[in-house]
Amino acid sequence: MDFNLTDEERMTQDCSREFSEKRLKPVAADLDKKGEFPSELVAELAGLGLMGIPVPEQWGGGGLNTVAYTLAVEEISRSCASMGVTLSAHTSLACDPLSKYGTDEQKERFLRPLASGKKLGALAMTEPGAGTDLGAASLAAAKDGDCYVLNGAKVFITNGSVADVVLVLASTDKAAGSKGLTMFIVEKCAPGFSVGRPEHKLGIRASSTTELIFSDCRVPAAQRLGDEGHGFRIGLGALDGGRIGIAAQAVGIGRAALEVAMAYAKERQQFGKPIATFQAIQWMIADTATELDAARLLYLRAAWLKDHGARFGVEAAMAKLLASEAASRAADHAIQIHGGYGFTTEYAPERHYRDARITRIYEGTSEVMRMVIAGGLLK
Repeated sequence: MDFNLTDEERMTQDCSREFSEKRLKPVAADLDKKGEFPSELVAELAGLGLMGIPVPEQWGGGGLNTVAYTLAVEEISRSCASMGVTLSAHTSLACDPLSKYGTDEQKERFLRPLASGKKLGALAMTEPGAGTDLGAASLAAAKDGDCYVLNGAKVFITNGSVADVVLVLASTDKAAGSKGLTMFIVEKCAPGFSVGRPEHKLGIRASSTTELIFSDCRVPAAQRLGDEGHGFRIGLGALDGGRIGIAAQAVGIGRAALEVAMAYAKERQQFGKPIATFQAIQWMIADTATELDAARLLYLRAAWLKDHGARFGVEAAMAKLLASEAASRAADHAIQIHGGYGFTTEYAPERHYRDARITRIYEGTSEVMRMVIAGGLLK
């Protein structure tokens, strides 16, 4: 792997960093406080060409690679974790499966507007009784003429209330278990499709997380993504790629926590000197910086492998595991360095602490990441 970024990767990183610093950082705390989805900022992100970075140019995307995309997610998440996961879910979980498995007609109709950012995408797989056990998904899809009729519900869907296009995992053959799962492309205007209750969350409060309800929802057979019974494979592939994005998000959150901790440590005076001169503080900063650098290298390796057509599932799991754990420790250290001020909502560390926590859960818990890694190594 070449550690030098290409001109395109560097430009994407710089563009994302500038947008993050100028447009997101000044408003991130307020967005978190209000719990408002930043539609106008998402539109600005789309205007910069950042909503379809790895999608081929022929389908309206940037035609860049996964490395460039993950660098963008890190920079966006450094200022606003909610925007980071909005971008990650849209790109990794909606655009990528469509790009891989969609027909030309599906790509023209659905992928092109998603890649340009004119529309927003989501992936709906989690159910009340099927989270980690994805193969237990029970939302039913029954064939009826040239349509499928979907009945059931999905929960904890990122971008759920704002997505124009949702990829939905459904069971077309319950007796076949995971081999009977099929993926469908559902538009928000589909009859029988509705948004349920929004989740009131600990962190990433400016992102949309909702329940989705399907009540005799009719979906044309032409909107089946891939063959019947291939939905489980499509979903797992999307999660593998999504984990790289979440690792990048976690590194961005961790960086933000480290930066505010270092700035505060240089300013805060105790016993007549800045607390940055104390070894206890220096060790927390050193450990945090080392872990975040290691996590970044891991997610870049996974992204590089994906770009080169190699297997990357284990590497993506490693990246997400280390990055999410490192982000949580970074935020915890930032609170400790701030002392009592870090425990208040007036200072940034508590927001980073809340935002970091979810990275150890969604798109595969830390426990599942360890199972994936061990399973890959012990084959």
